[in-house]
Amino acid sequence: MIPEIVIKIDDARSIAALDRVNRIQAGAPVLMRQIAGIMHTEVEDNFEAQGRPRWAPLKPSSLESKYRREAVTRKGLARRDNISRFQNAVRGNKILQASGSLASSVVMFSSATQAIVGANKVYAAIHQFGGKTKPHVIRARRKKALAFGGIMRKSVNHPGSVIPARPYLALGPEGGTRIKSADINYLRNLIKP
Repeated sequence: MIPEIVIKIDDARSIAALDRVNRIQAGAPVLMRQIAGIMHTEVEDNFEAQGRPRWAPLKPSSLESKYRREAVTRKGLARRDNISRFQNAVRGNKILQASGSLASSVVMFSSATQAIVGANKVYAAIHQFGGKTKPHVIRARRKKALAFGGIMRKSVNHPGSVIPARPYLALGPEGGTRIKSADINYLRNLIKP
């Protein structure tokens, strides 16, 4: 017959250490959710500040095409009003926020072991990292032809566009400090008896 072996831990320090390990595991999801929230706020701040450091400005041709799209969708505006709208667009245009779709697509996720912030738009990566779009054909959709500089065409071969990197999924200087503070506060609370 095999003798029964029983191990008993009577050491209060060991029991307290095991208790802290259990508290670390139990509190980790809360810490990760807090970190994801900090990162999400940092991304919102990047959109508001238009980059930290500041993003490359829009080209005048991009601003002009945006103005023309707005003018076409608002038929009946006086020409004088259209010109002032264009001038205001050049002065106060928010980069990466033509429709607000990219900024509103930023989501956060957290678990016990990770904190993630990302964007769920197909074009999100090219704005984050920069790159070149593929050459493609532009065809008239609502009208019979496209007009470019007085020339009418049914379709046009577009060579592709170079998109500069405008990293919006980034931590500013305060973001890293806020995450470190959250970590330190979390660990301090665990060490308390």
